[in-house]
Amino acid sequence: METKDLLKKVKKIEIKTRKLSNHLFSGQYHSSFKGRGMTFSEVRQYQYGDDVRAIDWNVTAKNNETYVKVFEEERELTMLLMVDVSASQSFGSSEQDKREIVAEIAATLAFSATQNNDKIGLLLFSDQIELYIPPKKGKSHVLRIIRELVEFEPKSNKTNITIALEYVAQIMKKKAIVFLISDFMTSNYEKALQIAAKKHDVTGIRIYDEREQSIPNLGLIPVLDAESGKYSWFDTSDEKVRNSYKKHYQQNENYCFSVFSKCGAGIVNSNTKESYVLKLLTYFKSRA
Repeated sequence: METKDLLKKVKKIEIKTRKLSNHLFSGQYHSSFKGRGMTFSEVRQYQYGDDVRAIDWNVTAKNNETYVKVFEEERELTMLLMVDVSASQSFGSSEQDKREIVAEIAATLAFSATQNNDKIGLLLFSDQIELYIPPKKGKSHVLRIIRELVEFEPKSNKTNITIALEYVAQIMKKKAIVFLISDFMTSNYEKALQIAAKKHDVTGIRIYDEREQSIPNLGLIPVLDAESGKYSWFDTSDEKVRNSYKKHYQQNENYCFSVFSKCGAGIVNSNTKESYVLKLLTYFKSRA
């Protein structure tokens, strides 16, 4: 993509997603993610009804009176956008393919975090770590993230969510808000997600296309596996072939929902023809 076209596309995404974050998401984001924990503020004398677990025994012993620790929420958050850039993201049967929609969602979340004066980081992954941008603040940083989402060319076409989650466990030492954005057309990431969800506030955003759910009866056709780069011939007139494909798709879908639920992580599910705006707003409201 030429520089002129890239800048034009980045600007278009910025205008659209900044408007969404300003008018819709900033307040919902703020109320949904209220801080990564509690930080010590001061001590004061014990009052009836205070939690005895908050008693500061050192101060109490020095003053011969009972004192308790007062805590307040940490307002500054760190957001990490984990984005699947494998080849399957380039599929789309509507006006936008999955990758374009993912870029818009990530940009909207990033601008929402900026409204809250939070840090935003980006991790692009396939079956390897393609790019990591450490969390920082500011508009120029968000624009860099959008540019990478638009123009980045991954080295690999395949997907491995476990590798990405394990990398996050290594680099993110403090609790963060993690959005894992993918079509989740894979499995075997439960253990890694479980570990990540214990430390971080993890939400999966599953973007899929309706045409991926099943194969219509089109006779004998060549089908390209985007991630392996190999063509296979499918006799789609055979009901068993169509059912086998549909079953495999549903297995990955069911695995995704089951694993996120089991690990206590949130999940947003949206296809390329739906309004991701409505889906995200509904999810944020459910958390508030």
